[in-house]
Amino acid sequence: MAKLHVVTGGSGYFGNLLVAQLLDRGERVRVFDILDADDRLPEVEFLQGDIRDKRAVANAVQGADIVHHNVAMVPLAKDKGAFWSVNSNGTLNLLEACHSNKIKKVVYTSSSAVFGVPEQLPIDEYVTPRPAEAYGKAKLAGEEMCWRFANEGLDVSIIRPRTIMGHGRLGIMQMLFDWIREGRNVPVFDGGHNKYQFVHADDLAAACILSSERPEPRVYNIGADCFGTMRETLQALVNHAQTGSRVKSVPSAPAVAAMKLTSAIGLSPLGAYHSLMYGQDMYFDGTRAHEELGWSARYSNEQMFCESYDWYLKHRDEVLAQKDASHHRSAVKQGVLNLFSRIL
Repeated sequence: MAKLHVVTGGSGYFGNLLVAQLLDRGERVRVFDILDADDRLPEVEFLQGDIRDKRAVANAVQGADIVHHNVAMVPLAKDKGAFWSVNSNGTLNLLEACHSNKIKKVVYTSSSAVFGVPEQLPIDEYVTPRPAEAYGKAKLAGEEMCWRFANEGLDVSIIRPRTIMGHGRLGIMQMLFDWIREGRNVPVFDGGHNKYQFVHADDLAAACILSSERPEPRVYNIGADCFGTMRETLQALVNHAQTGSRVKSVPSAPAVAAMKLTSAIGLSPLGAYHSLMYGQDMYFDGTRAHEELGWSARYSNEQMFCESYDWYLKHRDEVLAQKDASHHRSAVKQGVLNLFSRIL
C-alpha cells in the first residue's frame, strides 16, 4: 500500500515540486499550508493551517507515514520575528506532533544559510554551522531541535540545500530574468570569480525522497555536481538569452553597503543573506549523499538557470497576474534595484 506523505509548505515553490515527485512514485500526499495552490491536483489532500498552531499541526500529521517539513519564512520576507516564530517555533510544533504520533520518518529541509560565510570549502557534513544573520540562525535552531528529538527516538533527517533553482523559481530570480529579457546588464562583485553552487528543485526533491527511505537520523548537504563561478553561471545565461545583456563587475564594498542600507529602509527587496553571500564562495561536498543515498544531481548550474529563464518567458504573463502565492512563486517589487539595473 502506498505510504502517506505529509508535505508542510506543499503550496510553496519547492513543496509543490516535491508533491509532484511523490505522486509520480505512486505515493499518497497531504499538503499542510496556510494557503492552497491554484495548481493543486484533486488527488492531493489539503489541510489549511498555520505551522504556529499546535492543534492544526497535530491534526495535519495524524495517520502519516512520512512527514516532509518545508514551511519556512524565507529571507525575502525580512521579518525577524517570523523567522523565529515560523522557522524555529513552528518546527518545534511539528517535531512534537510527529513524536506524539509516532511518525516513522521526518525530513527537515534546512538551509545552507546555517553556515554563514564558510570558513572551510567545500562544506561537508562535519563543518560546524555558524550562521551570520537572523534567517540562518532560526534555521539552525530548527536543526538543533531535530537532533534533540532524534535523541528521544524520532527518526528525523536534515537536508541542507544550496540556493534552489528550477522551472517556476521566481522571487529575486524573476528580477534577474526580467533584466536579461530587457537586455539590461547583470552585476557580479569583484569580477564574479567566487565559486557558487546552486541546486535544481527536482534534484533536491529526489534527495528528500531518498532520505525519507533511509532509516536513522542523518544530515545531507545537497548541491549541483557541476558548477562554476558566479560569472560563469550568469554568462552562460546571457549567452543563452541573446538579448544583449552583459555580465558587469562592480566593486563589492560599496555595493554591499548600498544593499544593506536600501534593504534596511525598505527600498530594496533583498534580505541580509543576499548582501552577505552574493560575492562569496559557497559550495558543498556531496559525497555523503552520493554514497549513502545513491543520489546524484542531474542539472548543472548553467542548465538550471537556462531552463528557469525559458520557463519564465513562457509563463511570464500568468506569473505577473497571480496573487497570494509564496515568495518563491511570486514576482517581486524591485524598488531601487530597478533604477540600479538601468544605469549599470
